[in-house]
This record gives sequence, C-alpha cells and structure tokens, in this order.
Amino acid sequence: MPDRPAHLEQLRASGYESKPVKHEIRDNFLRMLRDGEELFPGIIGFEDTVIPEINIALIAEHDMLFMGEKGQAKSRLMRSLVRFLDDAVPYIDAPEVPVHDDPLRPITRAGREIVATRAAADVPIAWWPREQRYAERLAPGTKFADVIGEIDPAKLAGGTSMSAEEALHFGLIPRMHRGIFAMNEVPELDEQVQVGLFNILEERDVQIRGYPVKFDVDVLILFSANPSTYNRSGKVIPQLKDRIGSTIHTHYPRERSLGIEIMQQEAGLDLDGSYPVQVPWFMLEVLEQMSICARKSKYIDQESGVSARFSIANYRTMVGSARHRAVRLDETPAVPRISDFGHLYASSLGKLELDMMGSTQMSERQVLESIVAEAISIVFDEYVDRHGLDEITDLFGKGVKIEVGDMLPSAEYAPRLKRVPKAWQKAFEINPGDSDAVRASCVEFLLAGLYAKDQISRSQRHGRITYELS
Repeated sequence: MPDRPAHLEQLRASGYESKPVKHEIRDNFLRMLRDGEELFPGIIGFEDTVIPEINIALIAEHDMLFMGEKGQAKSRLMRSLVRFLDDAVPYIDAPEVPVHDDPLRPITRAGREIVATRAAADVPIAWWPREQRYAERLAPGTKFADVIGEIDPAKLAGGTSMSAEEALHFGLIPRMHRGIFAMNEVPELDEQVQVGLFNILEERDVQIRGYPVKFDVDVLILFSANPSTYNRSGKVIPQLKDRIGSTIHTHYPRERSLGIEIMQQEAGLDLDGSYPVQVPWFMLEVLEQMSICARKSKYIDQESGVSARFSIANYRTMVGSARHRAVRLDETPAVPRISDFGHLYASSLGKLELDMMGSTQMSERQVLESIVAEAISIVFDEYVDRHGLDEITDLFGKGVKIEVGDMLPSAEYAPRLKRVPKAWQKAFEINPGDSDAVRASCVEFLLAGLYAKDQISRSQRHGRITYELS
C-alpha cells in the first residue's frame, strides 16, 4: 500500500512495533475470537473436537503436530493458520540480506550492518504479505539443504569462512523467518533432517557440516503425520517429538450428514446451468456410506485410512455420468442413478489400499463392489420397510425381469413398470417427485437394495443391468 513506510525512518515514526510471529498469531487470534469472527471457515465437523485444541495451542504459542489418517484436513488446517498473521510485515529490502529481516530487530549479520551503518532514511523497506509467509514441504525426498541450508561453494571460493553466516545458502526454514513452515508426513523425514529440525525448535540455530551458525530464527513450525507411522519405533527421533508443543488429533466425520456436507463443499460442483443436475439425498447417503464402509472393511489397510477424496472424486464422477446421459439423451434435469456407479471404478481405484496381509485375496475391483453393495444395503434398510417389499419380491417370482442402465432414457422406465404400478409406488416414496428422471433413480435404488439383500439376482451386459428372481 502507498501509505506504508518505505524506509526505516518512516517506520520508526509510524510507531510500528515488531512482534515474534507466535505473539502476532496469538494476538490476532484472540482479537478475532473476542469479535466473534469465523475462525476456521470451510472446516466442517471439528467444532467440538479439533478446533478447541488448535485454539488453545495458538494461545499457548506452541509448535504443532497434526496427527491423523489421510484425508482428514490436516494440510488444510495448517494452511488456515495463515489468516491469523498480520496483513503484511516490513522487512529490509536489500539483496545482501538473505531473509525477510525485521528492520527493527534484524537477526542476520548483513541486516544488522545495514541498520548500524546507514542513515535510517537510507534503509529501504518493503512489505511481506501474509499469503507469502507460509511454506510447506512433503517429507519424502526432502534433504537437509532443502529445509535447513548448505554451504555455498562460490562464497567459500571468495574467501568466506565456512563458519560464517555469509557462507550459507539458506533452506526453507531460515527463509521463512517471521512466517509459518509446515512439514507434511514427518515420519518419512531423513534422520539428519529431523536433527536439524530439533535444533531449530530447541536452540533456534542451524548446524551445517559441523559448523554452528547461530541466529534467532523466528518461525512457527507445523508437522503432520499418520499415527501408524509416527508411533512406529525409530521413525521419529524422541528429541524431536519432545520439542513439539501440542499434538492435534484429527478424525473422519462422526456423522454421515457431515461427510456429505464436506463432500459437496470440496467437490465445488455447479449443479445448475444448461444441463442442471438434481441429486436425490439417498444417492448422496450411499456415496458417503461407501467411505464409512471402506474405513471398516477388513480388506482395506486401516492404518492408511480412506481419504475424504474417495467420496469427493466419486461424487464428481456420479454427477458427471448423470450429466453425460442428460446431454446425450437431451433430458432435464439430470438425476444420478445407481447404474451411474458403474463408472466409479475410475475415480475409486488407487484411493483404496488393500490389506495384503488378509487371508482372502480380492482385487481392488472386487473390494469396491463389496463396499458399494454394503453401502446400498445399509441405506436401503433405513429407507424401506422390509415388510412392504413382499409384493415387489413376489412379482419377480412370476418371471418379471427389469432392465436398467446408465444410458437408458428415463422415460422408458415407466412403460417397463406399467404391469406393476401399485407395487412400485413404494419406490417412489423414497424421494417423492413427478419427473421421470427422479422416478427412474428411485426404482434403481430399490432394485439395487433388493439385490444387496439377496432377494433378486442381477446380470450385466453391454452397460445394461437386468434384475430377476434368483
């Protein structure tokens, strides 16, 4: 902004006061808490569990470890802390200063020399915006030089001593002085790098190739980890664990409705437009129930977990399949059906890590099919009174066969069911609606539920599914 101080003399005259980054975050957090501002927008389901622990850790000025399985918003939570930084902070704007050094409290030798030897009006100042004061790194493959630093051979050739600060090429953490640094999947970090992080947390210094270079690095350090690897002996050195101020345990949604809310929010789909999509609630429930079932399945590696991205990707695929049908058949609205689940393999495979130690060996496709069937069965039981299905089951006993499919026009469902209108009213009660597309979705859900309950059989051929009595 043009009214911000441009040199040290103006900065001092403005009355600006420097704060350590943790004090800055704490003060901004407390102000926002007092004013009733939304602290963690977009974070769903953690209001009574995770969020209070983060709040207290921020007030306590702790470095934090976010512990949880994949897809539990650990990275999102870490990135969200940026909003508690000031809008911008001043720094000495000189190429010889290797970090965003505070003009009022410089920590580098170059920064101190500039402030000490130049007139205050000749010390140039720029402003570092909050969105640039956050950096993160994924642990696998990360080297010591990446996050701590390395000796610069060119500077050694120029006669600089190896023990001098000027000999260093700084890594991410020193360059994030006065900011936030996050390390994802810390158990996968090389032990040498863990030792370097321990020094930063404990002594706020760096040691490179045996030469200690001490300066007061001011940084909030965040970590993330999966509990199965973090708690494994030897993966994280005890000294590093001991220096982390607070451990924040994340979790998957405790209620299915919260999972659906997260799924819809993160997918970010526009369901309006030229080909609008109307998604029956029971279809959303089946999708999220698939994730719930997968997180309990004996065929899935539960130490790895099942990410929320599993639901999100499947939701996008389901909506995409419905829209594809609507465009091809010129139908409106597009309404997802169970037959659209035939395309979930593309968005699901790779997101499920099988438990290879189990006694029964199943392929990913077979495991996914079992999860889909279990999810449909659970939601089906919640919607449908089993006693009221006797009439429908009896119809299949009389030789009735019903064919459905993801590319079958919705209007063709009604003629196929003309012989049994009273019985099928049970299906239409699931999601009341007069449109052919909604009624087709209800019928497919009922058929899939009967199949999941072993009441009828199913065969598939060329994208069409036929249901009949076994």
